[in-house]
Amino acid sequence: MKKLSLFVVLFSLSFSAQVPTFTDEIAFQLSEKPVHCINQEYPNKTAHVINNDIDVKLTPKELHPSFYGCFDWHSSVHGHWMLVKLLKDKPFLKNKEEIVKILEGSFQAEKIKTEAEYFHKYQVAKGFERTYGWAWLLQLDAELANWENPQAKIWHQNLKPLTYEIVKLWKEYLPKQTYPNRTGVHPNTAFALSFAIDWARTVGEKDFENQLIEKAKYFYLKDEKTPAYLEPDGSDFFSPSLEIADLMTRILPQDEYVKWFNKFYEKRSIENISQIPVISDINDYQTVHLVGLSFTRSWCMKNIAQVLPKNHRHKKHFEETSAKFLENALPLVFKGNYGGDHWLASFAVYALSNK
Repeated sequence: MKKLSLFVVLFSLSFSAQVPTFTDEIAFQLSEKPVHCINQEYPNKTAHVINNDIDVKLTPKELHPSFYGCFDWHSSVHGHWMLVKLLKDKPFLKNKEEIVKILEGSFQAEKIKTEAEYFHKYQVAKGFERTYGWAWLLQLDAELANWENPQAKIWHQNLKPLTYEIVKLWKEYLPKQTYPNRTGVHPNTAFALSFAIDWARTVGEKDFENQLIEKAKYFYLKDEKTPAYLEPDGSDFFSPSLEIADLMTRILPQDEYVKWFNKFYEKRSIENISQIPVISDINDYQTVHLVGLSFTRSWCMKNIAQVLPKNHRHKKHFEETSAKFLENALPLVFKGNYGGDHWLASFAVYALSNK
């Protein structure tokens, strides 16, 4: 209870002109979430398809020696991304040594090799974590790739077999993906394409970047009057419409983007997605997703506002609403149970640090 009270006081003191300030103390408080769950094996949602009698007996750690904690594989992956991000951006964290020790254990070459082998060990595993977990893995790789740190370079090198496996699978899947997934949860296509494009640009994978851009245009360039007035569903942590609008900021010049954006949203849709989600039970593992929805809406609106010209009628609204979502959601990271503890801090850090 003391930790929560301290956080709320620090948060309120660091909030100025409706823009949360990402202080070292807030970074430390958030970092404690993945620090405590990356090596926590249970409870666990493996999403593993049992293929034989031997598989029945495999533990999460045996299946995924690096990313077995934090309830599920993708949450472990973006928990690792978060800790790497914090080490880069907040070098004076009080628990820096503990974080380095955790990452050093996860990024062991043999462990990553086993993680990579999982995807081709079973035929059905080719679709494991497609494409949400894949996107976060590439985000993790990108964070390591552009960090001029000797230890990070070793971690990045060790991660390559898994990164290459994910990229290979994605390149195989992309031409076969006839339709986008417009859901507000894990399979959302626009979110994954955004992160994949970011990775491709970071590491210079131009061919892959072009494939992703062409697929994004094929899926979304003709979209008009998106029905965002129907959002959200009861367990959404993405806004399907905002993920698309955020993605398109990456691939359209400003003037083309504005024309597209003006056709994409109607007034009633913008009014609806600007409302704070109602969290009826923060301890419910599905309802708590709606806290994450505030974070993703915040970072999408912030990105979109940066692209919109100064005189656009929605620019200021998106800037202010982005801050409102972040202000509302950040204290909630500390008010629930493991249903939020195993993943929400990563979303908070991405929203706070996203430029």
